[in-house]
Amino acid sequence: MTLQEREKMPKSKIEKRLTRQLAAKHESNPAGMAHAILIDAKIIKASGELTAKGAKRNAMTPAERAKSRAAKASDGRHKAGEYSYSRATNRAVLKTK
Repeated sequence: MTLQEREKMPKSKIEKRLTRQLAAKHESNPAGMAHAILIDAKIIKASGELTAKGAKRNAMTPAERAKSRAAKASDGRHKAGEYSYSRATNRAVLKTK
């Protein structure tokens, strides 16, 4: 698949969001970098098609994805529901009790 063909394909919500985030950080090729990151994470195939994992992640809101990442990083000590989400930082932090 050529770059021109790839650019014409519709992008998933998760790929669009990651591209915007990388562009905001002034990366030189945000679309290409986002594509490569998502392929490495097995979210999309090289063709841009979502994998099963990608379809599940794409259906989640940014808050749900952040909470899921935080829960996974805690190695099972905390569940996703124990986190609150910050839109400003796209991060989840443990709720205070």
